[in-house]
Amino acid sequence: QVQPVESGGGLVQAGGSLKLTCVASGTFYDLNVMGWHRQAPGKQRELVATITSDGTTHYADSVKGRFILSWNGPKNTVYLQMSSLSSDDTAVYYCNANALPDRASGYVSYWGQGTQVTVSS
Repeated sequence: QVQPVESGGGLVQAGGSLKLTCVASGTFYDLNVMGWHRQAPGKQRELVATITSDGTTHYADSVKGRFILSWNGPKNTVYLQMSSLSSDDTAVYYCNANALPDRASGYVSYWGQGTQVTVSS
């Protein structure tokens, strides 16, 4: 079983910065993609950013130039550095890990429990 575990959420003032961390814990043979999604109250969950094991990143237009996603491979950990935050970034942020649980299976997408990010204006 693979369990992404998020940390780093909290309350920050508009214009400030925050760094989220996600560790993919458990037993698996490979991780090929990790990323973050977010869900604001009354809205659908949306993609924030993803990163592949070779370091290729993809960002939502709304966070380009403000958020940076990085991956520490040996630690199975990704970091989302968020800056120039606004109230529009207030949401629950969910980590996603695409992992190979065993050699007989295909890749499976696993979700963390989420961490709240609140930006005060």
